[in-house]
Formats: sequence, structure tokens, C-alpha cells
Amino acid sequence: MSEDQTPIEPGAEQPAAQPAAADVPPNRIAADPRSEFFDAETLQRGIGIRFKGNQRHDIEEYCISEGWVKVQAGKTMDRHGRPLLLKLTGPVEAWFEDLGENAPVAKA
Repeated sequence: MSEDQTPIEPGAEQPAAQPAAADVPPNRIAADPRSEFFDAETLQRGIGIRFKGNQRHDIEEYCISEGWVKVQAGKTMDRHGRPLLLKLTGPVEAWFEDLGENAPVAKA
């Protein structure tokens, strides 16, 4: 055993296993390729979003730690011809859909 490892005594509590970082979606991601939070590889895996207890499929951007999502406001466009987005606040949960039913959920 190396010097930096601490032996675990029998009967001592071991730290709870945390899901691997690759198994939980990032804190913030955007579907717009012009955004600094856009990540094509992560989006290809498929991210499920639950906002205020309801599963949503129309989310354009989200932030788990700040508790908000951005959704398109109907067919309304901004002055640059991009969809107008509304920022809604509330509890946000995210998971990778490719991991199936028991996927670890990222939430604040």
C-alpha cells in the first residue's frame, strides 16, 4: 500500500459511490451551435429534461444549478431571424436517454 492511501477499517462507513461524470448530463447545454454551451457529442446521446415535474421535449437551453430553461415562443422570430426564446424558472432535472430507464439524474 502506498503512503497516500488510507486503510479502511472493518465496519467503517465507506463513501457513497458517485455516478461517473460521463453518466450525468452537463449543468448547462444549448441546442444552438452558435452558443458557447453547445456540445454536439453530448446532444447526440439524447438528453431527457424534466421541468417542474413534467417531461419536456421543446427545451432549447437549460441550466440545472440556476433553475431555468429556455423554450421557443411559438413561431415568433427575433430581429436576426432566430426563434424568440422565453426563459422559464423552476426545478430542472436532466438525464441521458441512451442509458435507459434507470439513468442517473442530474438535479440541483
